Amino acid sequence: MSRILIIEDNPQNARMATKLLQHAGHEVVTADDGEQGIMKVMEYIPDAVLVDLGLPDIDGQTLVAMMRQQPDLSHLPIIAFTAWPQANAVEMARAYGCDGVITKPIDTRTFASQVNHFIASRADSKGEA
Repeated sequence: MSRILIIEDNPQNARMATKLLQHAGHEVVTADDGEQGIMKVMEYIPDAVLVDLGLPDIDGQTLVAMMRQQPDLSHLPIIAFTAWPQANAVEMARAYGCDGVITKPIDTRTFASQVNHFIASRADSKGEA
């Protein structure tokens, strides 16, 4: 079981993602804006973060950069969780320093396995799995 933080300002998206990840056995915490997300990521130190790149208070690039600057979070898979078109989302997620992207609307059949893949890939790259 992994601990996952979802930073998402749309309550429906946050609920759906939480439900799917909890059903897959994960512990999930949510934040509905960037400021709350930064506080929770530092307090919670999750195994992965799903971050909406279009939050109302802090843009995705700044939020990801803030997380990447923290030594305790250097191992952390950060996954862009966005409604941007796939091609744009992949390009922006890479530029922002994310490990990958999951676009919305999510595929409820594969969502949890996509998140698991990012967690496992990051652990493998750090020699932790």
